[in-house]
Amino acid sequence: MVVLAAGRGTRMNSDKAKVLHEVLGRPMVDYVVSSASEIAGDDVVVVVGHQAEAVRASLADRRAVFALQEKQLGTGHAVMCARDFIGAATRHVVILCGDVPLVKSETLRCLVEAHEIAGRAVTVLAVHFDEPTGYGRMVTAEDGRLLRIVEEKDASGKEKAIKVVNSGIYCVDAGFLFSALDKVKSDNAQGEYYLTDIVEIAVQEGAGAGVVTGGSGREVTGVNTVNDLETVRQMLE
Repeated sequence: MVVLAAGRGTRMNSDKAKVLHEVLGRPMVDYVVSSASEIAGDDVVVVVGHQAEAVRASLADRRAVFALQEKQLGTGHAVMCARDFIGAATRHVVILCGDVPLVKSETLRCLVEAHEIAGRAVTVLAVHFDEPTGYGRMVTAEDGRLLRIVEEKDASGKEKAIKVVNSGIYCVDAGFLFSALDKVKSDNAQGEYYLTDIVEIAVQEGAGAGVVTGGSGREVTGVNTVNDLETVRQMLE
């Protein structure tokens, strides 16, 4: 499991790294690492960057290792920073974000099982939102195959109308993952290396990409603002 926890979170309007903001007395990243550890045991890599030492300290009681992303160049780059911490015998890598504290271990387990049964390179956890603003959209073929994920800033009007969105949680064949990330480019609106681009690479190479629609919108609620933090707190009470 790889937990992405390197970002600053400027929309929180705080000097504190986003993942360190607390929900009911616990840093939100602690919830995520706890769920990941229930599935992966000691095989959890947390990618840290902004206030790296403080994030490490907040997880001192968790079974995890830490990879440093010195410059925040996107989600794809963050996963690349974890490369040296993933064992050679690892078959699949689950990737999730440190700002989704409500995600359940059961949902992660179902994702891995569906991925293994399908035998494809990439499986993405998707959810349906009636109001999908702010999320990457899942672009599929007529037969339901996943073709690509498009970030909202790069989406056309038609793509923005799609209501099945990316949760930001992936299960990826380990060998394919790093081969594909070596091919990802930063020619997008943000100038970043998007992890989502590995989906299109899997399609182009015939490696297979698919979607598991599971969990709930509640589970994958990301915390980007103080209001989001309060929403999540209320959900947990």
